[in-house]
Amino acid sequence: MAELPIEFTESTRQLMGDERFERYLQSFGEDSPVSIRLNPLKADMGHWQLAVSHEPVPWCRDGYYLKQRPNFTFDPLFHAGCYYVQEAASMFLDEALRQHLTSHLSPLTSLDLCAAPGGKSTLLRAALPEDCMLYSNEPIRHRASILLENVTKWGYDNHIVTNAYPKDYRKAKMKFDLILCDVPCSGEGMFRKDPATILEWSPQQVEKCWQLQRDIVSDAWACLNPGGLFIYSTCTFNTKENEENVRWMLSQFDDASVLPIKTRPEWNITGSLLDGFTEPVYRFIPGITRSEGLFICVLRKANHGDCPRCEKRSGLQRDCPRDLRENRTDAIHDSSAPSVNVSYQQALAYLRHEAIVLPADTPRGLVNIFFMGQPLGMAKNIGTRANNLYPKEWKIKTTHIPTDYEPILKQI
Repeated sequence: MAELPIEFTESTRQLMGDERFERYLQSFGEDSPVSIRLNPLKADMGHWQLAVSHEPVPWCRDGYYLKQRPNFTFDPLFHAGCYYVQEAASMFLDEALRQHLTSHLSPLTSLDLCAAPGGKSTLLRAALPEDCMLYSNEPIRHRASILLENVTKWGYDNHIVTNAYPKDYRKAKMKFDLILCDVPCSGEGMFRKDPATILEWSPQQVEKCWQLQRDIVSDAWACLNPGGLFIYSTCTFNTKENEENVRWMLSQFDDASVLPIKTRPEWNITGSLLDGFTEPVYRFIPGITRSEGLFICVLRKANHGDCPRCEKRSGLQRDCPRDLRENRTDAIHDSSAPSVNVSYQQALAYLRHEAIVLPADTPRGLVNIFFMGQPLGMAKNIGTRANNLYPKEWKIKTTHIPTDYEPILKQI
């Protein structure tokens, strides 16, 4: 592990107090928890079950801790979008949504403004009612491509992916009933899991982050409908990017109020660490909570009388930045084409973007490639082989290929 910066240790010890900070330091000698979240569209527990030792993540309906970390790269069901490998603290979003999504907002339109790589977006899409529309946005182009891949594999309708800046949404006068701002941050909560973030940290970076976060929040708040929910989160500890930003929101926006989330004592979630600030906020600290670091706060925009929501929605599709999924809807599955289930070795070859040989009775032309009944992608069968149509940028790049399948999920 890289040595923690002295400025960080001094400020964070003062923030957390000696006992909390010592428990946090001890967590660096422990393995990071491994957790996944099942996709209820593809791997509902009525037809599937986990084939590895596990226990539930208590604040997420579809979340599970795994006793050991499998090699997810070699599981075709991972690439099929049957589950998402996600840090457990990030799944707390599910608890917040369960408690605060109200029926009067449905059908609602939602925005995940800083969405890559897609963990919280896929959770949002699974948690929202089917008739709701979700926009998942990522300003950085190469990260938007990763987001597009994960959203496409997750497989839900009513899910748009965009590559725009927050100010672009504001300029388009787009309005949403739910906005998630998982803002870029200094990453202090990821030091244990990703030591490279330690080298990137500096007091100057913290200063840069909290200012950028306020710019993003200002653009986002302007896009929130009256009565709408606003979820602010970071993966850092310091109060400048967390409590002080929430306090700034309450002073900046007269129509903002903070909502509490009911939690259980055994979850060991920490509240506000800013002196004099008592609003309900939720901080996950490694060594105290069974997770990496997270800060989250839920706010609501006051509803001052009638809101012409239908009028605002009428221009939504017209004004939206371009949907990156427009030309990728057939990357996984074409319902008009025949389907072929392949073996584990064939599935890995397909995911490596190699040509595969299908059974002799397979129709010529476009074919869906399935593994254990789940779509992996498309191929063009020409008889002697099937040309691979799996997106090249998604392919498995490792040269090692295991001989035996070690399943994480199995059908009941």
